Amino acid sequence: MSGTPRDPADYAAFDAELSGRAFEGRLLGRLLHWLRPYRGMVATSVIAVLAASYFAVLMPIVVARVVIDGMLVAEQSVALPDLGMIDVHAWLVRTFDLDGLLAAALLYLAVSTAWSLTMHLHRMTLSRASLGALRDLRLAMFSHLQFRPAPFYDNVAVGRLMTRVANDVEVLFQLLAGFGALVGEFVPFFIAAAIMLSISGELTGVLGLTLPLVALATLAFRARTRGVYRAIRNSISRLNQNLQENISGMTVVQLHRREGRNLARYSEINRENREEEQHAVQLEVLYGAFMDSMAPAALAAIVWFGGGQALQGAITLGSMVLFAQFVDMLFRPVVALGEQYNVLFRAMASMERIFQLLDWSEKIEEPAAPRSLPAPIEGRVRFADVCFSYRPGEEILHGISFEVRPGETLAVVGPTGSGKSTLIRLLSRFYDSWSGTIEIDDVDIRSVETSELRRSIGVVLQDFHVFSGSILSNITLDDPQIDRERAIEAARLVHADAFIEALPEGYDTPLAERGANLSQGQRQLLAFARTLAADPHILVLDEATASIDTETERLVQEAIATITEGRTSIVIAHRLQTIEDADRILVLEGGHIRELGTHRDLLAAGGLYARLHAMQFQD
Repeated sequence: MSGTPRDPADYAAFDAELSGRAFEGRLLGRLLHWLRPYRGMVATSVIAVLAASYFAVLMPIVVARVVIDGMLVAEQSVALPDLGMIDVHAWLVRTFDLDGLLAAALLYLAVSTAWSLTMHLHRMTLSRASLGALRDLRLAMFSHLQFRPAPFYDNVAVGRLMTRVANDVEVLFQLLAGFGALVGEFVPFFIAAAIMLSISGELTGVLGLTLPLVALATLAFRARTRGVYRAIRNSISRLNQNLQENISGMTVVQLHRREGRNLARYSEINRENREEEQHAVQLEVLYGAFMDSMAPAALAAIVWFGGGQALQGAITLGSMVLFAQFVDMLFRPVVALGEQYNVLFRAMASMERIFQLLDWSEKIEEPAAPRSLPAPIEGRVRFADVCFSYRPGEEILHGISFEVRPGETLAVVGPTGSGKSTLIRLLSRFYDSWSGTIEIDDVDIRSVETSELRRSIGVVLQDFHVFSGSILSNITLDDPQIDRERAIEAARLVHADAFIEALPEGYDTPLAERGANLSQGQRQLLAFARTLAADPHILVLDEATASIDTETERLVQEAIATITEGRTSIVIAHRLQTIEDADRILVLEGGHIRELGTHRDLLAAGGLYARLHAMQFQD
């Protein structure tokens, strides 16, 4: 036994609500790991933002200490901090023989320019590092998804995966950009607070009385928004899932006139999302209004208390102005922190979803010591006592044993749900949890790497999947081993060349989404051309002749004869007239082999095959 099927309940993790933690260091540490290749840019960004923060503090000091105290009211005092700006101003006046106000203006212009340049450098380097890290993360997610096995996609909605790869990664960029903004706000906060304390501890204390109010408001805001933002993320995921399902199945929607019902369902999910978003906006507006009111209150305190100190000579007029300018530096980080909390909460949820996906280890187990298939491959296929179930306790195949000889064409028929397509999925190792053995040329396929195994097996499905690109690229699938001449020859052999060459750009004609500019029969012929160009040793046709018109069926039958010639072939079909020339026919029912023989022998036996045949030809 290669393993047991994963319980479907395990996949509920992709639909379950997240933990709702506002901060989790483990997740943040994993995110920062993706920034390691860009640590040079991050270091440059940190140095730049520290420099920008210093220049941001210097600008109001030039106005308050140099211009107001030093020149306008001449109340300069060496006891008050100026971070060296008074000396720099005096040097400019002496060295360049400048007027004092002009020198102050040039000094202010130089400091503000330095602030702009360092802030620009910080933002650019942080953005480049963040975008590079998230590009790598998105590529890792895409690569990870490509190697998940079929059961994963049987149980996880595509829309929810798209939300993780697209929306959730975008939220992480907002987090990293916001983190840089917070650093740029908090460094001036601490510098300004230190300067204010050195000027007047009493006035700083009066302003500090507002901080507990801000903290309480922030805590209340966090508590109210935690559940709201989790609900928003879940509703967006449901919207994406519903949208993907409806667009992918639009033909069925329109055929069954479900437009109104589907619109009602989408509207209901959209309404839930709107209500949650409106709730979040109301909370954000209320919080923002409260924070906006705190700055005028602080200024009023400065005018009242600081003005009194200035009149008494305890502080200078410039110091009072400096306090007024520093108010913004005190409250802006708190406001930014409240805003970034929203981003942080969303980002923590997104990181949880992203790393949940990356940690999903389900995969087809590759052999520790892989064997190679014989060269050349003869094409003998043997199933020995194979049992399989998609879900625990619901067995689909029950002890299936049969052999397909090299070069033989074996047709597999049976009622719907009898296990026909399951045989093919196991042969290609899309599923890994079966008992018994499946061999190719006496080599257990579990001992062969899946890439080598699938190179040896060509599968033509009823639904030919079209990728964006030209007809030629859909035949070659951009395989460098399949050149243009080989692809064209494959199309000619399966009679697809006639309709391709009639198209405006021939083999370079771009295909519409899902191949909408081709008929079902033309897409099926392209499927045969794709398979023949790959030149597999074993061929599988899974309902490959279904859903095509009678006129095209002759071309398809000739194409089948071409690609099956000299190859071991397994043909699954509902239309029994298409497999009458098969070497042998295997009849399945309920996951059991009921009959095995030639078309003539099975008709003569009068069993299940004969009844199925009679039902199709009763007219």
